[in-house]
Amino acid sequence: MAAGRGPARRPVVFATNHKAGRDYEILDTLEAGLVLHGTEIKSIRAHRVTLDDSFARIDGGEALLYNMHVGPYPQGGRFNVDPIRPRKLLLHRQQIDRLAGLLSQRRLTLVPLRLYEEHGLAKVELAVAKGKRVFEKRERIREREIERDLRRRIRHDRSSGRR
Repeated sequence: MAAGRGPARRPVVFATNHKAGRDYEILDTLEAGLVLHGTEIKSIRAHRVTLDDSFARIDGGEALLYNMHVGPYPQGGRFNVDPIRPRKLLLHRQQIDRLAGLLSQRRLTLVPLRLYEEHGLAKVELAVAKGKRVFEKRERIREREIERDLRRRIRHDRSSGRR
């Protein structure tokens, strides 16, 4: 029997950005590492993190994640850092250059989808996304209501014996 590493484990998800799927049309995704300081990883592992309203930008050849709130670690004391400081994203130079080219196009942005741990390292799943307009959101809501109404009618017809 070969010495394996055991069954493949799924990454532990610490936070998801629920607004991203509603407010953006996701075009492409990629994985990036995070540069963390002090007790931030302990706070993240305690699920004291939110991705709502966070976004990433390419500034000066570096990818940075803004507005990700990592709550202070209760036992951190003076080792805690600013909860909403910009955090550097770890990407290859070619990935940063490709993203810079994509983001220069109109209405494209870089949005974090989820924060998770893989092999003991904190990772963030980023999406190249296009912002939805208000009428697009209303149209999607209308489509869901129509689908829900159709399913309800089908279920009602089956239960009442109609064909």
